[in-house]
Amino acid sequence: MVRSARILSVGAFMLGAVPLLVTGSAASLGQVRAAETDAPVPSGKPQVEKSSPEKPSDGEKPATGEPGKDNKAKKAQNSPVPVAPDAIHYQTILLPTSDAAVDSGMKASSQLLALEKSHLVGPYALAGRIRDDYERLQGALRSQGFYAGQISIVVSARGRHMDGRDPLLAAFLLNLPHGTLVKITVSAKLGPQFHISRILILPPPKPASKSKMAQKSGATQAVSSPVLPPGPPRLEKLTPEEEKAFGLKIGQPAIAGDIIAARERLAAFLQEEGYGLSDVSAPQGILQSAQHGLEVRIFLKRGPKLVIGPISLEGLKHVHPSYVRMRMNLKEGQLYQPSVIDQAQLNLSDTGLFSSVTVRPAPPIIRISPDRSLVKGVDQAMPLQFTFKPGKRYRISGDIGYSTDLGGRAGVKWLDRNLFGNGEQLRLAAIATGLGGTAEQGLGYDIYADFNKPDFMARNRTLNLRIEALRQLLYSYRQTAFFVRGGVAQPIGRNWNVSGSALLEQERINQFHHTRDYFIASLPLEATFDNTDRSNPIEPPTHGVRAALGVTPSLSMEHRTAFYLPLTAEASTYLDLHHLGISPPGRSIIALRATVGTIQGVSSVWNVPPDQRLYAGGPATVRGFRWQGVGPHWKHTKYAIGGTSMDAGTVEYRQRIMKSFGTALFVDAGQVGEHSTPGEGKVRVGYGGGVRYFTPIGPIRLDVAFPMNRPRRGDRWELYIGLGEVF
Repeated sequence: MVRSARILSVGAFMLGAVPLLVTGSAASLGQVRAAETDAPVPSGKPQVEKSSPEKPSDGEKPATGEPGKDNKAKKAQNSPVPVAPDAIHYQTILLPTSDAAVDSGMKASSQLLALEKSHLVGPYALAGRIRDDYERLQGALRSQGFYAGQISIVVSARGRHMDGRDPLLAAFLLNLPHGTLVKITVSAKLGPQFHISRILILPPPKPASKSKMAQKSGATQAVSSPVLPPGPPRLEKLTPEEEKAFGLKIGQPAIAGDIIAARERLAAFLQEEGYGLSDVSAPQGILQSAQHGLEVRIFLKRGPKLVIGPISLEGLKHVHPSYVRMRMNLKEGQLYQPSVIDQAQLNLSDTGLFSSVTVRPAPPIIRISPDRSLVKGVDQAMPLQFTFKPGKRYRISGDIGYSTDLGGRAGVKWLDRNLFGNGEQLRLAAIATGLGGTAEQGLGYDIYADFNKPDFMARNRTLNLRIEALRQLLYSYRQTAFFVRGGVAQPIGRNWNVSGSALLEQERINQFHHTRDYFIASLPLEATFDNTDRSNPIEPPTHGVRAALGVTPSLSMEHRTAFYLPLTAEASTYLDLHHLGISPPGRSIIALRATVGTIQGVSSVWNVPPDQRLYAGGPATVRGFRWQGVGPHWKHTKYAIGGTSMDAGTVEYRQRIMKSFGTALFVDAGQVGEHSTPGEGKVRVGYGGGVRYFTPIGPIRLDVAFPMNRPRRGDRWELYIGLGEVF
C-alpha cells in the first residue's frame, strides 16, 4: 500500500555537494570541501568521489540501490563461498578509541572485520580489501565530527609489520608460508572534534552553467551545483516554531546524524504547516580546518501555504461514496498536512473493504473562494485523488479446536463484509460442540447470526445485533437456550473501549435431575484497556497491559424472580526480558494474569441460574483441571455447583525458538467460593507446558497441564489445542 502525501520528495543528503556516505550504522556527511576562508561554493557540481580503488575488491558487487538486487547481494555475501587455494587467514583487531560512537561505527564499517571468517581471499584481494577499509573507517570518524582524524592499519606476520597502504603489501602477503595467520591492527587518532561554526538557511540558488572544471577534466556529462551570488548571502528567516523544530545550534558537535535529523525535522514541520510544495535541500558543509568548525548550508523553498482541494474517489464499486468520505474524516478546505492525509488513508484501509488504498496529489494547484477554505487567508488548494481496489467481500472459514475436558469443536462461518454498501458485516456460524471430553455428556451446538454496523450515529461507534441458539451438555448442567442481544461499542482514545448492551435469554436447564425454565434480562456493561499494540487479536502480546472490568445487572424471571449483580475484573501484563538484556526483543516473555469475580445481591448460590454462576477450571482460569472442575461439587461427585465468588492467577513463561517455533511453561491457581467475597474456597493449582508453531495469522498452541492437588474424580491431565495464546 502506498502511503505518501508529500508533493515533492527530497533527494539524497549532501555535504559539500557530495552525497551522504553511510558506513554501517554510522551516517557520515561524506567528503567535505576544505576551506581556510569562508569562500562561496564554487561553480559546477563536483564529481562524486569514490573510495580507492574504484572497482570493488574480492569479487564483491557494489550495491545497486535496488532493494531486490541488494538483498540478493547480501544473501550471496552471507552464504558460504569456495576458499581460494592461496587464501590467507587473518585476524582483525580494532583498538578502541576514547569515543564509543566512533568505535561502534568503525566496527560496523569495517569489511575486514565483517568478512574475515566468511570470505577468505588471496593476497592481492586482501591487500585491496585493506586499502578499501581506510575510506570506510574514515567515514566512521567523520560521522562523529572528527574530520581531522587519521586511520592506521598495520599488517603483521612472522615478526614483520607493514603499513596497509604500502605498495609492497600484496607481495609481502604472497610470500608468506601457507597457513600463516596474519594480524591486522586497526587504530584511529581522532584529533579534535569539529563543531558547527555557522548555519546558513538560504533561498534556492540559481543552477550554474556547465562546469568548466568538468569540461577540462574530459567529463562526458556536465554537472551543476548551487552557486551563491557575490556579496553577503541573503538568508531565509525561520519563525520561532521553525527554529524549535530545526533544533540545530551553533557550537554543537558536527555529528552527521544530528545535522541530517535537523533537516528532516524542518522539512516535516513545514509540510505539517501546510507548505506542501516546500523543499529543504540536503545539508551542505564547508569545512574550516583552522577553526575546527563546519559551516552548514541548507537551501529552503517554502512555496505557498495550501489547503486540501477537491477530493476525487476512483475505483469504488460496491461501497457508497458517502460512507467513504465520512470514514476518511478529511474535508475540502482544511490545511494540507501529510499526517492527516495518511491517517485518512489508514482509516479507509482499516475498514477491510479494500485490498489497497492509494492517495496522491492531483495538480495543478487551484484557487478556491474564501468561503470554501477553512484556513483564514489561504486560498490555494491541492486536489487529492484516492484510488481503491476492492477486497474480497465474502469469506468462508472453519472453526476447530480440541481440549480433553470440552472435547472437540468443529464448524463453519460465513462472512459478508459489506452487506448494504456501508461496511456492514453479517456473520453466520454453525458449530458442533462437545465431541467427546471429560466435562461433556453429549453433543451440543452453537448457531448464531451476528450483525455489525460501523460508525453507528457517531464515528467509530459500532452497533452489534446478535441472535443465538445454544445447546451444551455439561456435567454441571444441561442447557438449551436462545439469546437476543443488541448493543454498541465505542473506543475512547487510543487504548480504551467501552460497550453496553441489552440481553434477553430464554433457557431450559437440567441440573441434578431438576429441570427449570429461566427468562433472564440483563444489561452487560464493560470497559477495556489495551496498550499491547497488537496488529490483530490473535497476535501474542510482548509488552503492555490488558484489562477489563464488567458489570452486568441481571433479572431472572419465570422460575424464580431474583435480581443479582455479577462483577468481573481481569488484568494481564507482559514483561519482555529484552529490557533486562537477557534476550532479543520479543523472544522471551513473562506473562502474568489475574482474574476476580463476584455476584452481589443474592443470599445463596441457588438463587442464581446455573449458567450465570462463577466457575473455574480450564484454559481461561486454571489449566490442569477440567472445565468447571474447580469449586464446590455436588455430594462429592464430579458435578460442579458453581459459586458467587472466584479468583485466579497465572504466571507463564514464553520463549520463541528459531523463526516459527516456541515453548511455554505455566502455573495457574484459583478458587471458587459460595459467598460473595472473593478469596474463599479451596485453592487449586495446575502446572504444565506446551509448544507453539507460529503462522502468519497467529500461533497454533498445544498445551499439556497437570493438577497439583487433584480433587476426587478429577482428571489426571488435560490437553488443549487452539489458535492464539490463552491470554
